[in-house]
Amino acid sequence: MSASRPQRIALIGLGTIGISMAALHLSRDSNIVDVFDTRPDFEDYIFKMLPNYMGQIPSLSSKQNPDARPSTSLVTSLVSSGRLRIHSTLESACASATIIQEQGPENVDWKQSIWAQVEAVAPPSAHLWTSTSGIAASTQQLQMRNKTRLLVVHPFNPPNIMPLLEIVPARGTSPERVEFAREYFSISGSKHRPVVIRKEIPGFVGNRLAFALLREACYLVKEDVVDAKDLDTILMASLGPRWAGNGVFESYQQGGGEGGIRAFLEKLGETMQNVWDGQGRVNVLGDEGTEWKEKVIAQVDEAYGTLSAEQIQEKEARLKDFVRIQTKKYTPEGPEV
Repeated sequence: MSASRPQRIALIGLGTIGISMAALHLSRDSNIVDVFDTRPDFEDYIFKMLPNYMGQIPSLSSKQNPDARPSTSLVTSLVSSGRLRIHSTLESACASATIIQEQGPENVDWKQSIWAQVEAVAPPSAHLWTSTSGIAASTQQLQMRNKTRLLVVHPFNPPNIMPLLEIVPARGTSPERVEFAREYFSISGSKHRPVVIRKEIPGFVGNRLAFALLREACYLVKEDVVDAKDLDTILMASLGPRWAGNGVFESYQQGGGEGGIRAFLEKLGETMQNVWDGQGRVNVLGDEGTEWKEKVIAQVDEAYGTLSAEQIQEKEARLKDFVRIQTKKYTPEGPEV
């Protein structure tokens, strides 16, 4: 089956990632999306939250009809047209799916159990995707009979905005299954950028880079080198815009001048090694060596407080602008309009 054809997608687990994934899949007019979650208020939750991820802002809708739920018209239309189907059982959600994608807890036992259940009720041709942040497909599939179907499709939050999808197969995953996932997210007109990771590794690639930076940031705050808010300023005023435009390796290729990254490594190698050797190690689990967490949490809470709905909308609007700028073409005369 071609990934460019209309798909029927069953989503298991509709938390933040899951509901954003629903918005992503529904953005293609031909798709049908079946959703299942065990939360008791599931239907009300879908009506309330889904429009926020599909560009319908509650505050704008409520101005037109203050007594109506802002989500009613959008979700009712999707449900009545048959493009969105809300299920009370895993069996009914998966029964006709061409793609089944789970966004459940980051718990190995849970994932192994859910995939065994899915395999028992899903069509044998269905593609099986997990949106895990770090649990390998080879670990999740231990209770499955057919281990060729499951692969990781790891998004960055929120996936309806962020372009990256890390596609991470297990060693025994069928190459056709990998290519189908890559093709699905590469269809003409899609803003997403799927990358196939060549081998399984904890945290995959994006999270390994993010967690390495987070570890050093926590160490610097722990050692009173800088406070949390100033560290964010340093990142946003330097590495953030640079890496958004060029990425790590391209940035250092340019930073080395005519000699490229080779010259950069030769010129700054001693400094780099000194920094690498002195980078901090902090524990995030256990009772020993974790006292830094309270310092970091207190500083972050003081700097930013609890995010409001308006701040979340502002953050996502900014993300959309950043992503849009990345796709602009620039010439010596300036950006193309």
